[in-house]
Amino acid sequence: MKETYQNACADSPEGVYETTDGGAGMSENNRNVIEIAHLTKQYGDKRAVDDLNLSIRKGEVFGLLGPNGAGKTTTILMLLGLTEPTAGTALIEGLDCARHPLEVKSIVGYLPDNVGFYPDMTGRQNLRFTGQLNGLSGQELEDRIDALLERVGMSEAADRRAGTYSKGMRQRLGIADVLIKDPEIIIMDEPTLGIDPEGMRELLNLIRELSVEDGRTILISSHQLHQIQKVCDRVGIFVEGRLIASGTLSELEEQMLRDGSYLLEVNVHPCDDKLLGMLSRQEGIEKIQKEGNTLMITSKQDIRGQLTKFLGEKEYTILHLHQRGGDLDEIYRRYFEKAGQSDERNSYEEKKKHGWRHRGKDASQGADRA
Repeated sequence: MKETYQNACADSPEGVYETTDGGAGMSENNRNVIEIAHLTKQYGDKRAVDDLNLSIRKGEVFGLLGPNGAGKTTTILMLLGLTEPTAGTALIEGLDCARHPLEVKSIVGYLPDNVGFYPDMTGRQNLRFTGQLNGLSGQELEDRIDALLERVGMSEAADRRAGTYSKGMRQRLGIADVLIKDPEIIIMDEPTLGIDPEGMRELLNLIRELSVEDGRTILISSHQLHQIQKVCDRVGIFVEGRLIASGTLSELEEQMLRDGSYLLEVNVHPCDDKLLGMLSRQEGIEKIQKEGNTLMITSKQDIRGQLTKFLGEKEYTILHLHQRGGDLDEIYRRYFEKAGQSDERNSYEEKKKHGWRHRGKDASQGADRA
């Protein structure tokens, strides 16, 4: 397996920075449980997933990030064995997802973006139904339901009809539903979508707990960058079916800086044409964009020291100075532009405005129940 994955990474498209170590000699808590090599899905002329190479370690929370239409859900469907790849392989615990879908489903739990429950049944009854589908019964099932309801904070609402639940309550019940069969790996599609801030905080804490305390491996597909960066160990950035970067936030930021992509945000007074002219002649500055009294300065190196000294000598007042890059939203924007998606039709902002919206019910909803 090690040789296969190393070869896959060697053939990865330019711009993918995979930081995972794999193969023999890894500890139990550092081994790969999901390994994807050259995974491709073609729908007619459209390539929804394009030569995806990725590994996910045991016990980590991995965020697969990108706008709607980037190929995230298609990747999940292939991992669940719900659609066959055009080319390449996806393995979960060594099981080929396309050839052994039932075995894969026995160790993987799936939480779709819009969890479906029978609205006229209570939360407890819905969990009981799922447990029975998975071969559980009697006191063992009832004890597990009680424990899971308490864990996800749904004990008080357990005997209310599911049709009365808020989105956040349905998501928490959905996690209990997934945990009924005690899966090693959990895949979540847009788990924080449509949840209020307090519900989101509770959900993210629960996701982290499932990883840290239970040792479960969690794959999260999302376009909500700010929320996901709080809980993920690593992220992969997905654009038009291609994985363009993968790693921790600090690794992605470091790679951007190695590529000479410094972006300095400066608010200065007075911000006049004379200042812009002087700054444009400063060594290392490549581009200056003015937004009110704020300057966005692109440079090949860190110029904070020289800029602070220069502005002080010229008696300008610095109101705000911030080196952008450590924020996931900013990292995504810069990788997105690097991937060639910076024209008007496919710009980051246009994708964010038009593509990063809720898709509604997915055809795969409820596929994890049995």
